[in-house]
Amino acid sequence: MPKFLLPLILLALLLPSGLNAQARFATLGADDLQWLGAQIFSNECSRQLDCLLSWNVGEDFPSLGIGHFIWYREGQQEPFEESFPALLNFLQQQGHTLPGWLETVRFEQPWPDRDSFLAARQDEQLQALARLLETSMADQTAFILERFRVSLDRLLGPLPTATRSALEAHMDAMLRQDARLGAYALIDYVHFKGDGSKPSERYQGTGWGLLQVLQGMENHSSHMALQAFAASAAAVLEQRVALAPPERDEQRWLAGWHKRLQTYVPAADNAGSQ
Repeated sequence: MPKFLLPLILLALLLPSGLNAQARFATLGADDLQWLGAQIFSNECSRQLDCLLSWNVGEDFPSLGIGHFIWYREGQQEPFEESFPALLNFLQQQGHTLPGWLETVRFEQPWPDRDSFLAARQDEQLQALARLLETSMADQTAFILERFRVSLDRLLGPLPTATRSALEAHMDAMLRQDARLGAYALIDYVHFKGDGSKPSERYQGTGWGLLQVLQGMENHSSHMALQAFAASAAAVLEQRVALAPPERDEQRWLAGWHKRLQTYVPAADNAGSQ
């Protein structure tokens, strides 16, 4: 993707009826895109390059790149959306040369378990993959933005007009409060926990994505929309943990999730909550 087009991606993320939102997205440029990628990399990896190749304890799949994109074995069924093969296709379209072994495995994750993956981290296959991920961070950010646009269309399209308008009003208020933080909060949460539209991403019938967070936002003044979004997201994720299968032990992640949500609110408010 030509780098001069990257700021224009933000315009394409525009809510369909949000003309005011369009004006605010138009104020975001290349420096905002770089900041967004750095924020997501910090959230997922504390900006540590070693973290570009990760396989978390308690999970049956690796998480790769600045956004910890999920990668499954062939035929593997999980409740969470796989994203790494789509990233590879995107990087290829942007002109990146992929390590040849990825074509050999047809973009399917080849390691049977976490131990075998960790044992292979210094092998040439994974080192070549690490080099690709280190040199493609801007395009990984562009991929996250494109996924957000698709997710937003998927989320808003089927909704009744009144419901869609209410959700758009919440998002528009977030952008009015702070264009950069509002865009970041929406994009990062969808990347982090999904848009909430997928029936597979449910525990006991209850989702935890952007849809559920926006629906849970209480009435708020225009200058407190980001705080209301973060508070609703915290409640949604606490409910997810309560409904999760006990063997997943999701309580161990909740403190980190809360810390991530605090990056969505203005710095002065965030400092006051410490």
